[in-house]
Amino acid sequence: MIELVGVHKGFGAKQVLRGVDLSINRGESMVVIGGSGTGKSVLLKCILGLMEPDSGQILLDGQDVREAERDAFLARFGMLFQGGALFDSLPVWQNVAFRLLRGRLKRPREEAREIAVEKLRRVGLGPEVADLLPAELSGGMQKRVGLARAIAAEPEIIFFDEPTTGLDPIMAGVINELIREIVTEMGATAMTITHDMTSVRAIADKVAMLHAGKIRWSGPVGEMDASGDPYLDQFIHGRAEGPIETLR
Repeated sequence: MIELVGVHKGFGAKQVLRGVDLSINRGESMVVIGGSGTGKSVLLKCILGLMEPDSGQILLDGQDVREAERDAFLARFGMLFQGGALFDSLPVWQNVAFRLLRGRLKRPREEAREIAVEKLRRVGLGPEVADLLPAELSGGMQKRVGLARAIAAEPEIIFFDEPTTGLDPIMAGVINELIREIVTEMGATAMTITHDMTSVRAIADKVAMLHAGKIRWSGPVGEMDASGDPYLDQFIHGRAEGPIETLR
């Protein structure tokens, strides 16, 4: 469903992506791992069209994303942002229904609210939360609201950017479980970027490791521990010693 072929992206003299090749099948949950600053977020932004690659191709269902009609293209995606990215001045239900209140996906206001309340229920939040402001919620609840917003328009493809950052281990486990359940239920294609190996094992069908601007290893999550790749092995086990250079 999503294919990247020889994707390069640099900023001045710094080359971040150096020929990324990656395929994500329809209905598959792909998790891209890699250290901080390896280009995971840049990769995501290139797929979404927020950044344009310097060279290479990004295809969605075989069509170059640069040739797609922008609104129709973006309507196929849902996104859970790393920091939640909720609008402080809007009540929770309007955050969840943001896309349903404007643009090509616009629904009547009452219908949009009903959908928002249902999506909140799906992520374990009751209707009493709908009229609260984001500041009145805990970090875990804000992340659930962000997840409800990501699925509100029934997208075909969902991106998760560091979905468990800032959460305690129990809440991180809850979010991982919710993501896995929802992606499976919806039959959505999912791409997650993270360095949390607990999330990787909970969410992924397949894993790809981004290192030095290229996909170093890619395969089923069940084959990750026995990959034999020294870079992947060092990363997933958090070892200081290995081919990946660390600051001392």
